[in-house]
Amino acid sequence: KVQAMRITPISAKTASNLFLSGAIIGPIVDSLHNQCLLEYNFLPISLYLPSDVERSTPFFCSSWAVPPLLGVAYVVLGGILPRLFQSVLKETTKKTSKHVTKEQDISLRTKAILAVTTTALIIKLSAVLETNTVWILDPTTKISILLIASLSQWAWLDGTLAAVIAASVTSLGGPLSELPFVAHNIWSYLPSAADYFPLQNLPLDGSSLNLISGPLAWFLGDDYQQLALSSITGPCYFAVTMDAIAIGRWLDYENTKQDSIQM
Repeated sequence: KVQAMRITPISAKTASNLFLSGAIIGPIVDSLHNQCLLEYNFLPISLYLPSDVERSTPFFCSSWAVPPLLGVAYVVLGGILPRLFQSVLKETTKKTSKHVTKEQDISLRTKAILAVTTTALIIKLSAVLETNTVWILDPTTKISILLIASLSQWAWLDGTLAAVIAASVTSLGGPLSELPFVAHNIWSYLPSAADYFPLQNLPLDGSSLNLISGPLAWFLGDDYQQLALSSITGPCYFAVTMDAIAIGRWLDYENTKQDSIQM
């Protein structure tokens, strides 16, 4: 008999807390490199230090559209994708049937904190690589350095196959998911950072190929081939996925602990 794939559902409490984590932590971490990569055109937020009287360089840049977007992203990356790939791979995580031990609780909380911290460091590293003027590095070298850092984060804090697949898929699909927002001018990448044109080689016309170009032009605009992203964001998405997964696992155990106390 062929057994149906069973995916452990994410609880409403875990989902809501993941959303809040993404909405709060996400924009803070993202701001560590977005000033050298892009500018926000829709509902922008710019915060300046009190000492910056002339308001020349904000220490925090974002958009009011970003918190809800990252909230949803953390639910998907930290709650849905790991469960999906664990089910496909028949990979299990450590569970407790009746209670969560204190050691597990501390370990998961520590891993979540370390995951967020290392993700912030990787995001900051991407900014350093992008703005560095001492050693001029090509995009491939920058991506390689960030991938090594992100894979080291995964090996140190997680090590599961489901997590690395989820993060790898996100590192490819994450940048592409920004195309509608770039197309509709929610944000745009700076010319110095815009080196990735994922739709550049897709045709604009052609009888049989209009099935592709037509919907893309309708959804992204006639100049969809010129939509520019930054290749350096791929490894950053990998790292963000790892901290979302770590937070999700900690929240799952916290909920299990609370449920066991109430029983």
